[in-house]
Amino acid sequence: MNDEFSLEEVLGSKVRIRILKALFRLGEANITRIARETNTHFSLVEKHLQKLKEIGIVEEKRIGRIRLFGLNYSNPKVHLLMELIRSMEGT
Repeated sequence: MNDEFSLEEVLGSKVRIRILKALFRLGEANITRIARETNTHFSLVEKHLQKLKEIGIVEEKRIGRIRLFGLNYSNPKVHLLMELIRSMEGT
């Protein structure tokens, strides 16, 4: 995990922004649910989740064969990102 990242890495992709918004709403979800919520193909969601995980924004939890993803709230930058998204969305 790398806590250092650029805004472009996170916010430079519409898919990543949709994934972050979905995880903010859902809490934790598997890739299929995130793909459905974001109207994005499974493999594309999987690719972007991997990148978000690498930079420490998303964490993965395994329960048997099920992979659940959620925001990594232990990273203070996640709180800032969510605040930015919330203010931009007007919620």
